[in-house]
Amino acid sequence: MTKPTLFGYGLTTKAIAHKLGGECLFFDDNTTVTYRDKENNTICPSSLFDPDKSDLEVTTPSLKPTHPLIQSAKNLLSEYDYFAKEMPFSIWISGTNGKTTTTQMLTHLLAKKGAINGGNIGTPLAELDTNSPIWILESSSFTLHHTHIASPNIYLLLPITPDHLDWHGTEESYTADKLAPLLTMKEGELALIPKGLDIPKTHAYVVEYDSDAFLCEYFGLDASKLHYKGAFLQDALLSLAISKVLFDESDYALLNTFTRDSHRQEELKDAKGRLWVNDSKATNLDATLQALKGYADKPIHLILGGEDKGVDLTPLFERMQTLKLTLYSIGKNHDKIVLLATQYGIEVIHAHTIENAVVAIDQRLLENEIALLSPAAASFDQFNSYKHRGETFLELVKNLKK
Repeated sequence: MTKPTLFGYGLTTKAIAHKLGGECLFFDDNTTVTYRDKENNTICPSSLFDPDKSDLEVTTPSLKPTHPLIQSAKNLLSEYDYFAKEMPFSIWISGTNGKTTTTQMLTHLLAKKGAINGGNIGTPLAELDTNSPIWILESSSFTLHHTHIASPNIYLLLPITPDHLDWHGTEESYTADKLAPLLTMKEGELALIPKGLDIPKTHAYVVEYDSDAFLCEYFGLDASKLHYKGAFLQDALLSLAISKVLFDESDYALLNTFTRDSHRQEELKDAKGRLWVNDSKATNLDATLQALKGYADKPIHLILGGEDKGVDLTPLFERMQTLKLTLYSIGKNHDKIVLLATQYGIEVIHAHTIENAVVAIDQRLLENEIALLSPAAASFDQFNSYKHRGETFLELVKNLKK
């Protein structure tokens, strides 16, 4: 393979350099002085990139379209484009929320067929076995924006709501990037797309879904055989739909053995037997809406807030207005949350930190109520990651007294 110039010294690009035996050239924003790493790669400041001296560039997904490196590149590829010729039968999964869970569920179902997963889920394509018959790729909107050559054999788009607007610029651009794989798909290839989107012209066979009931009827599935609810039920049904299409199999028993990742609607009881839910992975609007849907039958004490990336939270407050709910505001967008809560007549406690929120909820939480951490925001304003936020929450709850 041709050694490309690599933009960003990160997980994706370092994996490519390692696969190529090192001695690659990187340009990275966090580098101020040129140096060499242990694999004899050269890492330079981004400002030193000369497009006239590069025949091929591959970017880390996170670089914005407005980034000087992206703007000046003349031969830019995404990670997916770079491995397009080596990519086996591939299933791409994208959406605002639930990508990781659905990717894991489908891999759980198809592992016996040799399927492996990668992409945004944590394994770069450079580390995937090209002899595996099926790649299941969690695909971020960042990657899809930069991809113009590679194409999925099956594309599953989960429901989308505005997200990463600080990166994409507008809701329209975000949606367009999510639908971009349709532009390169071939006749007979399947795309599962939420109903109501402005679908571009495509050769793919598009199935638009709008409910669990539709998925069950269209693909001949039985939701009553699954041990999931809410968004997880739809993730499971979509995974089964793909398994049904490919292999005419609906292994409910196998899918029911799937174990979800931590920090996504993770339930625990405190010393008084009250239910607390760690949904720290809910870093966007849709994830929190799905969590509220799952617990809407009981009074909710909701911890909300963080770095919301400029998203309009109005739809969330419209939903909360219909519930019996008390809000505990934390994080960078505290003032924004308080203002919206006032406008929509929702009781809000000015907690500011997760520690204060847990203390306040502990004083008010009744046995038949739910304490829910589902922030609808990234964690980096107060924590190292959503995992750090979730672990802090769990530790605080475990330390509560009887």
